[in-house]
Amino acid sequence: MTYLTSFGNFGRDSYAWVAKDKGFFREVGLDVDIKPGGGTGDNISKIEAGAAMFTPVDLTGLLLARGNGGAKSIVVVAGIQQRTMAALISLEGNGIATPKDLEGKTLADSPGSVVRNLFPTYAKLAGVDAKKVTWVNGAPANLIGLLAGGSVAGIGQFVVGEPTVESVAKGRQAVVLPYSDVMSDLYGNVLVTTTKIAREQPDLARRFIAALMKGLVHSIDNPDEAGRILQKNVPASSAAPAAAECTLMSAFVRPEGSGDVVGTIDTKRVARSIELLQDNGAMPAGLTPDQLISADLTPKP
Repeated sequence: MTYLTSFGNFGRDSYAWVAKDKGFFREVGLDVDIKPGGGTGDNISKIEAGAAMFTPVDLTGLLLARGNGGAKSIVVVAGIQQRTMAALISLEGNGIATPKDLEGKTLADSPGSVVRNLFPTYAKLAGVDAKKVTWVNGAPANLIGLLAGGSVAGIGQFVVGEPTVESVAKGRQAVVLPYSDVMSDLYGNVLVTTTKIAREQPDLARRFIAALMKGLVHSIDNPDEAGRILQKNVPASSAAPAAAECTLMSAFVRPEGSGDVVGTIDTKRVARSIELLQDNGAMPAGLTPDQLISADLTPKP
């Protein structure tokens, strides 16, 4: 089967490579081909087109897509991060220290990125005039280079991208503006597949979910090893920043009050997230968590 990472091949996605390298997929009878994803919008399109069977996408991005008539055949089968890791990242010296400083600046991200698509809601809640912020397109692999090279003042990223940004910026400190500062109920990435696979191949889905969650736990418990595994399988990546990303991601992965269980989804929180987006005009009314989440497949606390 084919699996898409969430966004390129950064440390935050190394858990899939860990699951493959450590034999977790093989143990449950699966041969998984891992390919770099292009962000929430692109990944949803590829899953619906049958180009891959599973991928992580940002839950908020999925809600926005579903609420506006898309992603109708997509279903959530596990949580990856219990809080959104969406953020804007700049560098010291670019004149950005607070959200208000974004006004008058140029930011880069891919058109389908959840960071970019959720920005109007973030801006409204953070007291920023979104019309005073300019966005330009950038491919996932090129964003950090655009920032480090001075082409833009900030980029859409995940919070855990800070070490990788600083490694490329060589000596300049990153400035991180997390979306979770103003939207605390939002989940981060969730694992999705098609409703057809969830309905017709539940055993395959359960085996894949279990192996991937095992890789996720191993990667945050052993970040240095995860970084080395990623670099071994993706030579263009760098082990040290990848390990640092895994370390930072740990706090986003383990759900509070659920021990070591990962992958859980709280439908009440999802309902509050939907309400937040609806209240801020980001999506129309009508969507409910049960329309989107496969309760039979999601890991239980």
